[in-house]
Amino acid sequence: MSAMLELEDFRYSYGGVHAVKGISLQINEGEIVTLIGANGAGKSTTMRTICGLTEPQGVQGKIVYKGKEIQKLSGHKITAMGLSHVIEGRHIFSKLTVDENLEMGAYLRKDTKNIKADKEEMYRLFPRLLERKTSLGSNLSGGEQQMLAIARAMMNHPKMILLDEPSLGLAPIIVTEVFKAIKRLNEQEGITIFFVEQNSKIALNSAQRGYVMQTGEIVISGSCTDLSNNEAVRKAYLGE
Repeated sequence: MSAMLELEDFRYSYGGVHAVKGISLQINEGEIVTLIGANGAGKSTTMRTICGLTEPQGVQGKIVYKGKEIQKLSGHKITAMGLSHVIEGRHIFSKLTVDENLEMGAYLRKDTKNIKADKEEMYRLFPRLLERKTSLGSNLSGGEQQMLAIARAMMNHPKMILLDEPSLGLAPIIVTEVFKAIKRLNEQEGITIFFVEQNSKIALNSAQRGYVMQTGEIVISGSCTDLSNNEAVRKAYLGE
């Protein structure tokens, strides 16, 4: 498998705080990979920096997407390269309908004639959104908002999606539904997925490989099966 995303000795600092202290990782094309760890470990900073949402002067090391260094690029240029980001808290357009939110996800595209077909594909992948097609974003449940945020990101025709805390604030039954949708995107659409998740159990059950981050460093990595069987991981992150 070829590498879709690579971090090489990646560091990030702001205001004298060393949030990420030199990590290296690789996500291959077609994989689902998770990054787990406690609050304040540097997970979201890593995600935001990959997608160009932090100050570039704080970055050291390399972020390589599809063979090109992107650590100094702005967010919209990175998105245009086919790397979409669903940020923590979803941040859908609350005063727009579900359908209008999907339209906004395609704002960088020039092939307008294909947008309608792609919206229909999103409604196929997320049937609940079809039921709420004309509803305002503010009237959706948390789970529906998360599905909409993911579907909106898909409207950009990405090759890879980064998800930051997709289960945050959701009821367990809805978390299961959201992660089933994430797996469908990977299996049916061929999307490479890298996600941060505090629910370590569902993260390790949903991904193929994982990295464990602690105080700005990667401390353990491996297949999710190996991580689930690792005594230190089980004790610190799985409550066992």
